[in-house]
Amino acid sequence: MRKEAILYEKVGNALNCKICQRRCIISPGKNGFCQMRENVDDKIYSLNYAAVSSAAVDPIEKKPLFHFYPGSMVFSLGSVGCNFRCRHCQNWGISQAELENIPTRDMLPEDAIRLTKEYECKSIAWTYNEPTMWFEYTLDSAKIARKEDIKTIYVTNGYMSEESFQEIKPYLDAANIDLKGMTEKFYQDLCEARLEPVLDTIVRMHDAKIHIEVTNLMIPGYNDSDEDIHSLVKFMADEVGVEVPLHFTRFFPQYQMQELPPTEIKYLEKAYKIARDAGMKYVYIGNVPTADGENTYCPECGETVIQRDGFSVMSDKIKETRKCPRCKADIDIVT
Repeated sequence: MRKEAILYEKVGNALNCKICQRRCIISPGKNGFCQMRENVDDKIYSLNYAAVSSAAVDPIEKKPLFHFYPGSMVFSLGSVGCNFRCRHCQNWGISQAELENIPTRDMLPEDAIRLTKEYECKSIAWTYNEPTMWFEYTLDSAKIARKEDIKTIYVTNGYMSEESFQEIKPYLDAANIDLKGMTEKFYQDLCEARLEPVLDTIVRMHDAKIHIEVTNLMIPGYNDSDEDIHSLVKFMADEVGVEVPLHFTRFFPQYQMQELPPTEIKYLEKAYKIARDAGMKYVYIGNVPTADGENTYCPECGETVIQRDGFSVMSDKIKETRKCPRCKADIDIVT
């Protein structure tokens, strides 16, 4: 479904798209880098408005969001397209695909919110591919969700423009931002993107009081050095605060990086220790079947306040009080 886009302006004979930090200059009859925006008759059109490639009812922990209504369910929607070219993408089948080659179904914003309520989900998430690739759809849906008391979530690479952020800010409740690495070289070589705009988005969202959690996929030999981890943790502690949940997740061979082995668990455990020693209050290890890497602990006394098994919450001692039952310390969590 086509719909005229927002946030663009005329530049000579072309149009400048301002949805993401690529700020594509799109010539007549051409598409932007994401392939989801086309210049037709001096207007930019979103080509995938309401085009749903993936829909599921997920545990909120799968996003991953561990401090935003833990144990609740979220209605997850994905479309097609991305503004990154990650060589390790796990959803490359939709993120790197052409729209006409992927089966989709139209789901208007009001239908998405209706289904969210029918499935008894607390929230709706735009995920699987980059949410800003169908920005107008997510914005229209989020406005309806706000009226219906449905919480809204972006699972994002953080490459949105400041203009698009200002548009979605009043209607966005939470986000998990994928901070893929801490060097420009990493972003250029593996994603064909830049680091700085991602850091800017993380800070903007935090400053706007949107609930954020940050995920770092640790790729062997690319972003798992002590220097990488210390740099990431320092950014988190200095720029957004030690109370923001940080997820280190295990890499498995995907897409164009099939030659690499999975991340060794000892490197994830090292990252966990570095982050905790630096004062980060809530650190998690993902994609690893451990008994404790996904539990929430009181940062003051170490009490297990939320116990998880994979994406399932087995026990939650703070749902009503948001305080540690042992030492009464406040736990930074939305319930």
